Amino acid sequence: MKDKLSGKILVIDDEQRMCLVLKAGLEVDGHQIEMTFDGNAGLKKFSEGVFDLVITDLKMPGRDGLSLLEDIKRMNPATEVILMTAYATAQTAVDAMKKGAYDYILKPFEMAELKLRVRRILEKKALASENLALKERLKERYSMTNMIGQSGAMQHVFRMIEKVAASDTTVIIRGESGTGKELVANAIHQQSPRLKEPFVAVNCGALPESLLESELFGYERGAFTGADKRKIGRFELAGKGSIFLDEIGDISAATQVKLLRVLQSKEIVRLGGTETIKIQARTIAATNRNLEDLLKQGTFREDLYYRINVFPINLPPLRERKEDIPLLIEHFLKKHQTDLTKIDKRALKLMMNYSWPGNVRELENILERLLIMVGEAEITPKDLPPQLYIEENPGFAFEIPEEGISLEDVEKGLINQALVRAHGNKSKAAKLLGITRRKLYSMMERLG
Repeated sequence: MKDKLSGKILVIDDEQRMCLVLKAGLEVDGHQIEMTFDGNAGLKKFSEGVFDLVITDLKMPGRDGLSLLEDIKRMNPATEVILMTAYATAQTAVDAMKKGAYDYILKPFEMAELKLRVRRILEKKALASENLALKERLKERYSMTNMIGQSGAMQHVFRMIEKVAASDTTVIIRGESGTGKELVANAIHQQSPRLKEPFVAVNCGALPESLLESELFGYERGAFTGADKRKIGRFELAGKGSIFLDEIGDISAATQVKLLRVLQSKEIVRLGGTETIKIQARTIAATNRNLEDLLKQGTFREDLYYRINVFPINLPPLRERKEDIPLLIEHFLKKHQTDLTKIDKRALKLMMNYSWPGNVRELENILERLLIMVGEAEITPKDLPPQLYIEENPGFAFEIPEEGISLEDVEKGLINQALVRAHGNKSKAAKLLGITRRKLYSMMERLG
C-alpha cells in the first residue's frame, strides 16, 4: 500500500548508478522518482514540474550542487533540498545551510539513513500543510465571508462588526436561536487586534450553576469533593483574547453577582482559592432572550445589564431577511461540497414563504438532510419536509401534491415545528397544537 507520506522527488547526480540505486530504494516506499545526470538538466526538469524534495550531488560537471540549490530555492522556496557529497567540510555545511539546504549527507551512506531523512522532511511538510489548511478552514468558518447576507439588515450588522472590532468595548449580540450569534462573535474577534490570541466560548445556558462557575473561574485542588487537581477557568484560558458568553440571560442570580464583579474589577479568584488573578480578555456576550423583560421580572440584574449592554448588535431572524435565502442555500450547498444539486422554482418558493422558526440553523439542517436524500438530483417540493407545505397553506387548506404525502410525516413536521417555536417547552408546544401535554407525549411516542 502506498505510504501516505510518499512524495515526488527529483534525484540529480552525474553518477548514473547512484541515481538508479536511489530511485529503486525510494520507490519501494511509494515515492515518485524522477532523475537527471547533470545540474542543467536537473534544473530544467525541476522547472517543468512540482517536487516535494530534490536530492542532488554537490560536485558535478558544469553546474554544481550549491548553484543548483540557489536556483531551486529561488524558483520554489517550499521545495526542500538534500545535498550529497563525498567532500564535506565545515564550510561546505555552512554554505549549504545559508543557501537554504534542509540537510546534507556524506557518501557513502546507508539507504536506511537517507530514507529516514526523507521521511522527516515529508512529515514536516505534511504538518505544515495540515496547519495551513486548518487555519484556512478556521478563517473561512469565522470570517465575515462566511456570514451571508445582502439584505439591508445584514449589511448593517457587518458595519457594526467593523466599527466595534478594533476596540475593547464589551459587546452583546442579541437574536433568536439559530441566527448565528457565535459567528458574529468570532468575526469580531478575527477582525480585532486580538485575532492571534484565543477565542474561548462558554454556553452559559447549557451548564448548571455549580459547573458554570468552575468553568468560568476555575478551581483549586480540594475546593470540593472530586477536585483532585487545579482547573484553569475559561477567563484565564482566554488570556489576551476574547471570551464569548453565550446565552448570558440564562445564568442564575448568584452567578450574575460574581460575573459582575469580574467585569468591573477585571479580576477573578478560583473556587477554593485566595489568589487574585488579573484577566485581560475582551468579553462578548449573547442572548436569545429579552433582557428588558427579565429586568422587569427581577431575574436579571440591572447593574449587570448596563455593564454588558455597551454595544448591542441585533441579529435579524431569517423571516425578516428572506432575500438572503437563495444566497444561503447556495452557500450551504457549496459548504457540503456539492455544486451539482439544484432546487426547482416551486421548492424555492416554498422555502422563501416559510417562516423558519429555527432560523439559519434550521435551513442548513434541512438542506443537509435533503442532500442525503436526493444526492445530485434536483430538489423538488415532494422532497421538502411537511412543515413547509403546511405553512404555505395555513389552516390545513392546502392541496396534496400529485405524488401524495405521508400523513405521519405531516404530524412529525407539525410537532417538530411546535417544539422549535416553543424552544423545547412541551406544554407550550401542546398549546400551539391545540392538544393536551399528555396527548403530545402519546403522539411523540407513537411517531418515534
